[in-house]
Amino acid sequence: MTTITRLQRTAAAAAALALPASPAFFAPQAQAAATADPYGPACASVPKEGAGSLEGMAKDPAATAASNNPELSTLVDAVIKAGLVDTLNKAENITVFAPTDAAFEKIPQADLEALLNDKDRLTKVLTYHVVGEKVTTQQMEDGTFKTLEGSDLTTKGSGTAFTVNDSSKIVCGDAPTANATVNLVDTVLMPPS
Repeated sequence: MTTITRLQRTAAAAAALALPASPAFFAPQAQAAATADPYGPACASVPKEGAGSLEGMAKDPAATAASNNPELSTLVDAVIKAGLVDTLNKAENITVFAPTDAAFEKIPQADLEALLNDKDRLTKVLTYHVVGEKVTTQQMEDGTFKTLEGSDLTTKGSGTAFTVNDSSKIVCGDAPTANATVNLVDTVLMPPS
């Protein structure tokens, strides 16, 4: 049962980003090697060893890495609710702005429950957190990027201090997975209506 649940969570995390399939997903070593060192205060709370550590995450595709990261359990649950279970495992060179559990806690409980029970809206919100290309810290200094949802998100900052859409801070940036760069953010991003 535990193995099945972990596999479901992994698949769901993968699908959170509703990405197009790509066979190159299975040869991602160059992506991970090209990523800068992770930065930000929340990186310290990532496990030091094992599959959920930064080193462990770099070896796994984004879906598996998300399911192993204790900071992303609500995101993984949201992906399951959205029914997005078969897509992320085939993506490559993407950038994920992943809301932490603390980011979801900022949403009033009634609003969060409504979001989690509205599959279309939830899918729109989740795919707004994914850019279909690798985004570097240099590009984030003053960047505008098209998300998989179809709208743009913006980034600003320098060094190790970046914000997304002028409201959400990157609390652990440049965390590599085998096929993605993950930036943990402290506020759930909402696409324009």
